[in-house]
Amino acid sequence: MIRYPYRKYNKKSGADRNNGSSSHFLKIEAHLETNLEQIKELTSGSPDFLIRRFSLGLKADVPAAIVFLDSMVKTDTVNELVMKSLLSRPSAEVAAEVESAEGLYSRIQGHALELGEVKECDGWNSMMEQLLMGDTIILLEGCTKAIACGTRGGEERAVNEPTTQSVVRGPKEGFVESLFTNISLVRRRIKSSDLTMEMFKVGSTSLTNVAMLYMKNIADQSVVDEVRQRVKNINIDAVFESGMVEEMIQDHNFTPFPTIYNTERPDTISSNIMEGRVALIIDGNPFVLVMPTVFAQFFQSASDYEERYDMATVVRLIRYISFIILILGPSLYIALTTYHYEMIPTPLLISILAQRESVPFPAFLEALILEVTFEILREAGIRMPRVGGQTVSVIGALVLGQAAVEAGIVTPLLTIVVALTGIASFAIPAYNMSVAGRLFRFVFMILSAFMGLYGITLGLIALIAHMNSLRSFGVPYMAPFSPFVLESQKDAVLRLPFWMMRTRPKSITSTNQTRMKDGSGISSSDKTTPMQEGGTQGVSGEGE
Repeated sequence: MIRYPYRKYNKKSGADRNNGSSSHFLKIEAHLETNLEQIKELTSGSPDFLIRRFSLGLKADVPAAIVFLDSMVKTDTVNELVMKSLLSRPSAEVAAEVESAEGLYSRIQGHALELGEVKECDGWNSMMEQLLMGDTIILLEGCTKAIACGTRGGEERAVNEPTTQSVVRGPKEGFVESLFTNISLVRRRIKSSDLTMEMFKVGSTSLTNVAMLYMKNIADQSVVDEVRQRVKNINIDAVFESGMVEEMIQDHNFTPFPTIYNTERPDTISSNIMEGRVALIIDGNPFVLVMPTVFAQFFQSASDYEERYDMATVVRLIRYISFIILILGPSLYIALTTYHYEMIPTPLLISILAQRESVPFPAFLEALILEVTFEILREAGIRMPRVGGQTVSVIGALVLGQAAVEAGIVTPLLTIVVALTGIASFAIPAYNMSVAGRLFRFVFMILSAFMGLYGITLGLIALIAHMNSLRSFGVPYMAPFSPFVLESQKDAVLRLPFWMMRTRPKSITSTNQTRMKDGSGISSSDKTTPMQEGGTQGVSGEGE
């Protein structure tokens, strides 16, 4: 019996597999029983690998078998569209065509199967991949090829509202764990032949499907080529999370700031693709990656484009202020109460000194105790059961805070500062950017404890320099602030009306800048009635 080196094949790198390397290639045997025994050996006799033997041909003298993974297929599809199609007798007109195994193989592949997806497998590599992905394999005696029928199924989660990025007004659809369902959610929004999809397999053992989506007439080809090459260069045995792919393809690994954006909202992904970005959808994960990414993108929300521009601008400014409070709130308290008393108004200073009179710890240690306690409560609230978990975390914070103040461990003012800092972290739409701010908060606390406001100033200079050094697939992380691009400020800190955003961000794409034609999106000040125009219909207006 020929031993099929499947485990040896699995050790190939992702680049070799995606490039179609033929190393370790092995032909399928012409003897049916040999192939079935080999499949049993490779699958270690797993009971969910089912084999159905039968005979085909006009005289029913050609042994055949179908093999499928019971937990990965649609049973009704196997029964109705595969078995019934195969067991139906050929007419006398085609009897001559099915006298041999080769003729029968051609007849099944070209005419017999009532399926939309039928592939030919001429080696063990492709056959086992299709079998493990949920396809049904047809093997014939005397034939060195196999037929893979598209019967993939299994239980899938229904499309529901996103749990991490909910909005008051807007679509309630969120990505799920099914790759092709996620692709359909994007294609339903971008009905264009320019929407290009490329498929990769990542993980030598897991063989995880990864889809890359982009607009070929908008996205920069250099960015597309770079994303494709980085995905192909992933060499790992298994990939189950989008975070694993993110860490392996991002530009900078030693920075708390995320350089790849992720979301579970199809409308957000569609908007980013139309701006010239590239999206990566990983099978089995509802979070889709977007690149290239800039800092301002993490403060934008889907709700910004579903409400009026003036309200969206105010809310976005609040998010930036919340980020500043998040990283500098406790450190400013430490610096002012430790080194810079003269900057505090006298009545407030007297109140602070009265509160600190009974506290045995310095301001830094006091703040550190409260911040660590808050992080523990935050993490415990995530791990607690949903029923009552949030209530327990909130009540726990109130009880612990009140008890700490009454016990003389912390001051009431610092409790307010820490609570405000924690609330500010939830105002940032992107969770990973919130985590980065929480980490830098402790760094600034240490700097303020040793050097006061001078330490905070040095820390801000180092932080801004570090952020300016970051790149996301060749795009400056701080664009359009640094380098400053005036035309791209329409959707950075501010959110101007849609009729003013006629061009796409220059830092993202230079291929196709025009997003809106001249004359569309007339501002309210330019609108006139037909009576004012002498009865004419339609008015051209410029947004910029």
